[in-house]
Amino acid sequence: MQLQSNRVFCFLFYIILQFKNSAASDLRCEDLLMGQFYCKDPVIDTETQAEINCDPEKKTTPTECVVAEGITCIPQNSNTLYTFNGTEVGFYKEAPCRWTNGYKFETALLLSVFLGMFGVDRFYLGYPAIGLLKFSTLGFFFLGQLIDILLIALQVVKPSDGSEYIMNYFGVGLIHIQANNDTYIKPDESWNMS
Repeated sequence: MQLQSNRVFCFLFYIILQFKNSAASDLRCEDLLMGQFYCKDPVIDTETQAEINCDPEKKTTPTECVVAEGITCIPQNSNTLYTFNGTEVGFYKEAPCRWTNGYKFETALLLSVFLGMFGVDRFYLGYPAIGLLKFSTLGFFFLGQLIDILLIALQVVKPSDGSEYIMNYFGVGLIHIQANNDTYIKPDESWNMS
């Protein structure tokens, strides 16, 4: 009886080992769970204060992801298993970025304040039709100039090509906070969740 149960245990152990090895042999590094890797911060351009290699259409940039020590997976652009030592890049992940195309926030705001009645701010940002209309009506009788000063200061009006403003490092950049599946909201006691 003892011999029979030892054989069953050995057989089950062998099956578990085979399943574990077959699962590890198909594991790509991109499919690792959080905690099994960390991604480095994107490289920032000191002149524009934006991420380098930002794709203008997807608004993402590739970042290096380092696989934790002792993890075995298939690296990106490879087909062979590799065991990482904790300092090697296993794959690249797309991170959100700010794409800039040479439009400075301070320049747009100063043009709007001092020459906005002539539409120079709108010409600078790439909106020639509105700029011409502001020029011919003296900034919509100065009311349009005031509205444009507020819209540019609040960064509602941005360059026409879809890019972001170039900001100083300690500039007044706005970040729109959005909730998604990775966002955790701490419940407040006043919400009465019952």
